[in-house]
Amino acid sequence: MKILHLVSQDSGGAGRAALRIHKALLNEHIDSIVLVQQKTTDQPGVMRLAKTKKEKIIEKIRPLLPLFFLLPYPQHHRDIFSPNPPSNRHLIKTILSLKPDLIHLHWINNGFLNIKDLAKINIPMLWSLHDANPYTGGCHIIPNECENFKTHCQKCPFLHSNSIHDLSYFIFNKKAKIYPKLNLTINGLSKWITDCAKQSMLLKEKKIINLPNCIDTQLYQPIPKSIAREILNLQSSKKIISFGAIDATSIDRKGYHQLKKALSLLKNKENFKLVIFGASQGESIEGIETLYLGHLSDDISLKILYNASDVFVTPSLAENLSNVIMESLACGVPVVGFDIGGNSDMIEHKTNGYLARDHKDLADGIKWVLDLEQTDYDTLCKNARKKICTKFDSNIVSLEYIKTYKEILND
Repeated sequence: MKILHLVSQDSGGAGRAALRIHKALLNEHIDSIVLVQQKTTDQPGVMRLAKTKKEKIIEKIRPLLPLFFLLPYPQHHRDIFSPNPPSNRHLIKTILSLKPDLIHLHWINNGFLNIKDLAKINIPMLWSLHDANPYTGGCHIIPNECENFKTHCQKCPFLHSNSIHDLSYFIFNKKAKIYPKLNLTINGLSKWITDCAKQSMLLKEKKIINLPNCIDTQLYQPIPKSIAREILNLQSSKKIISFGAIDATSIDRKGYHQLKKALSLLKNKENFKLVIFGASQGESIEGIETLYLGHLSDDISLKILYNASDVFVTPSLAENLSNVIMESLACGVPVVGFDIGGNSDMIEHKTNGYLARDHKDLADGIKWVLDLEQTDYDTLCKNARKKICTKFDSNIVSLEYIKTYKEILND
């Protein structure tokens, strides 16, 4: 059985998640290949689409092409929106030359793949939903007030459009015409996005399952806090609160402003130290010493950071199945986050972390974790790791994917 994973890049949340599944499949002796537009890793089985000088030039241009579609919408939201890019003939030719038995789609935006091109591939597909884009007219994070994905995208609030026949309408139309032609199974990585897919007009007629991402719990595991802090030069009697995400302080939905408001409510701020990765600077929080570690992308650095922490906070306002939550819990570090998206798939309230309603409750959650007696805190940490080892470990989840691949191929 030969599995071909398609993902725009091998970095970022979706890219790292795809590589973890790929590696787990290789460990189970499955023929697995990852084909990407942007390649940063030297991990075995990961292929860059561009080979020639011309192809590499086109590779740099393709992510810019969708931006032209947004020019008529100068007031569009500054978060990500993915118009359908021009056809990628080279990608289709490469896929067909590899002759996979099944294609596992991940995050395929950034100019990588035109939805129409999928109809040219007569190969069974499994599509893991890393965000909402597959069932919308272009947005990846659906605004709270919008339910157009359940009927038909139009008058897109993301685009600040009042037109029925706007860009979202035409992209939605194109997907509606292509999807019925595909031998396609949908995988909601979290229970939340699985439910969203079942409610969506575009995907509700497809077979929809729920399998999570996975993590190597032998790599992400507890180490003594004293050692982790010594490595990071954090020898301190202060309680360490950590927070991190890609562009942690610059993207609103990452929740840095909510974190600041929550931390401002804590008493005895001199007893805490905030450590942030994913940013090199940000607005200071009065009274709390803050250390910015910049962008961390390798597993070892992240493992050390989590283990140096007393609590990890994820104040994100939009999440599917967060890598950082999974990583922190695997290291035995409790997580405090909002009760949104797929967070409750991993965080069990007051069992291995805390699910908050708003920024005040977020502050209460942080305080609750840090004020626990040592015995109760140790139990919280053990529960954190147990949750990930029993539900998300690579050795367990990979077998579920292999079973699903075989079922799709046998249908």
